[in-house]
Amino acid sequence: MTAELVRGQNHPLPQARLEIRVSAGKPIVAGATLSDEQGTVHGVEWVAHPGSPTLPGLEVSKQAAADHRLACDLDALPESVHRVSVLLALPSGGSGPLRFGSVAAPFVAVTGLDGSEVASYTITGLDAESAVVALELYRRQGAWKVRAVGQGYAGGLAELLADQGLPEARQLAGSINDAVAQGLARSVAAPPPRTSEGDRSRHAATPALGQNQGGATPQGAPGHVSPQHGHPGGPGHTASGTPGHATPQGGHPGGPGQPDPSAVTQPAGAGGPVDYSHPGRQAAAPPPPPPTAPPAQPGQPAQPVAGDATGWSMEERLYNQVWGMFEDLARATAAYRSAVDFAESRMEQELDKVLSDPRSRIGGQGDAAREAARAKHSQLIDRAREALDRDLAQLTAEAEVVEPALPPAFARWDNPVWHGYRVPMEIPMALRLGDLHLPESAGLSIPMLVRLPLERGLWIDSGRSGSFDGSIADSDDLRRLGMDTAVAIAARLLAVYPAGEYTLHVIDPAGSGASSLAPLVQAGVLNGPPAAGAAGVTDVLARLTQRVDLVQMAIRGGAADSLPPDLDTAEQLLIVNDFPHGFDDRAVTRLRYLADEGPAVGVHLMLVADREDATAYGPLLDPLWRSLLRLTPTPDDHLADPWVGHAWTYDPSRVPPGSQVLQHVLTQVAAARRSWNR
Repeated sequence: MTAELVRGQNHPLPQARLEIRVSAGKPIVAGATLSDEQGTVHGVEWVAHPGSPTLPGLEVSKQAAADHRLACDLDALPESVHRVSVLLALPSGGSGPLRFGSVAAPFVAVTGLDGSEVASYTITGLDAESAVVALELYRRQGAWKVRAVGQGYAGGLAELLADQGLPEARQLAGSINDAVAQGLARSVAAPPPRTSEGDRSRHAATPALGQNQGGATPQGAPGHVSPQHGHPGGPGHTASGTPGHATPQGGHPGGPGQPDPSAVTQPAGAGGPVDYSHPGRQAAAPPPPPPTAPPAQPGQPAQPVAGDATGWSMEERLYNQVWGMFEDLARATAAYRSAVDFAESRMEQELDKVLSDPRSRIGGQGDAAREAARAKHSQLIDRAREALDRDLAQLTAEAEVVEPALPPAFARWDNPVWHGYRVPMEIPMALRLGDLHLPESAGLSIPMLVRLPLERGLWIDSGRSGSFDGSIADSDDLRRLGMDTAVAIAARLLAVYPAGEYTLHVIDPAGSGASSLAPLVQAGVLNGPPAAGAAGVTDVLARLTQRVDLVQMAIRGGAADSLPPDLDTAEQLLIVNDFPHGFDDRAVTRLRYLADEGPAVGVHLMLVADREDATAYGPLLDPLWRSLLRLTPTPDDHLADPWVGHAWTYDPSRVPPGSQVLQHVLTQVAAARRSWNR
């Protein structure tokens, strides 16, 4: 039975050899990109287009046409490929249409080699866009699925390819248009049927990738989120005056912060196995194979296994797996909401039709038509909820095996892994700041992870701005909770860095955070006592500003050896309580300088402040507010994913009441610091 997909919905693929058929009514260009598990296209060698129509496991048309047939063999794709995105674009120049809004909605179908239709998707809602990601085939837990995407780009192929992380996007878009203009051969013929002896072997003609071609890794990841109140604009949403915005890199419709993909160092066309190496690590041995899930019973989904994603190490595989869970939950919820909207719209249309006919307004005929419309609406909603519940059950089962396997940097405070904590020898990939969940899946939380070292500071909002916890009415309680949240995050940062590689400073002008800071002060893990008063604020900011200046000058001059011998080269974190109280204009200017220039040279900020209090300073603090990632000490839905803009509820990671785990961890950190300083 054919699955008629709506935007965001997915469907399993029952076979590896497929055709993707496109019908548009007007000549369009069809192509495809190969990407890694994070949706990043690493080079022009990963793009099949009219000028270069063949890649391992993929073949596309060589010219613009109203109908296309793309051939795909999933078993023949390189191991590093996890997604195949099908691209459609209007030819540039000439007298043809320049936007999809002026042509019939393109129709895309995935079929078997015998012509049997597996899934179809009609791309509606396009207007000024001239290029679109129609659908994607993606690998999840060893199985392939198709997802309806329908993400359009008014900037054409150049904008689309740039959104998928391709550095040479504009040049490649130009060469594709040139190839189309030259009118090369017609579309590809159907591939021959598979035979028992003729199965295509998995080619090693993998696109050549150097270690630096993966691109810089942005902040964030399953928790790399954009502010909810932004406007759709392609890959990152922007929000005026709303902290928490981070521009995703190489996204698909937006792609949040991705983990560093393993770089393929094998040259194109060469045989042999693919050699993986992490851009930020050195290793003498290839990565161990990921764990495999036990075989599933017929008709049942595969049993989830912790660490079944790709990656050099178990830590990286778990990081990538959490990222996949975050994306799957966002997409599944988007499909459900889209189906609900469709059902509502359809019922409204049918009821309007009944009311518009005078003959059906009275009598049994009208009542029957209205009842039928409502019954159909309920049926559609029930089917959508059933599909969502199935996806949620699978993700919940996966979360139940992943959560206990997480390392300390990724784990909640109540995870037993913290009870056996020892100071690490290496810096982890990421840090857990809390959890994220959606209203439709309140029982399923996804860890919010950010990459290390931090690329942006944090604003812990201690005000009432939309807090879900209505039981907390006292502003003093909110400030205390804000400082408790800051201390818990700071303790995590100290705990996951090797001894001597993280230094913590605190500014508490009025001393109001003394009770929250007590665990840090008593353990002796601070660089000095919390700075108080105007003089203390000035002294700490002056020292950190000077450190930023010295390191910047040394880096720019290529003279790192000339730094003063007493300079603390460890990563620095400054916690500021009750900001902006106790700060004059000069102090605020220095703080903004640290927020802008500090992260690049290892100086990071964490401000605990009420946004309403900060507004009294006028626009002076707006740039600082926008540059920091906003978190809240109580659950709040101010964060949004970069694909479809869901309002995700953020819940901070808290130490369980009565638990001694924080004291245990800080004691270990303090002992390691003392040993390191000897």
